[in-house]
Amino acid sequence: MKKLLNLADRYLQQSDWKTIALLKTCLLALGITLGALVPSKYKKTAVAAALPLFFVTYLPLMAKLLRLAMEPAEGEEDTL
Repeated sequence: MKKLLNLADRYLQQSDWKTIALLKTCLLALGITLGALVPSKYKKTAVAAALPLFFVTYLPLMAKLLRLAMEPAEGEEDTL
């Protein structure tokens, strides 16, 4: 498992935003496909499980983005 995590770290270090966007789009398509395969009687249960997971992962990601947006980028002066 440690080798797999190290590989993931190396992959991300060598990727740019376009690669990450492709990865996220691929995972979105997989999620939509799997969601479409859930039998209708279990769809509410699937949504009830997925929605909290979405918020638990989305909120820290957006908090990090906002922190980065508030600090000046390297090599840039604060012009405000």
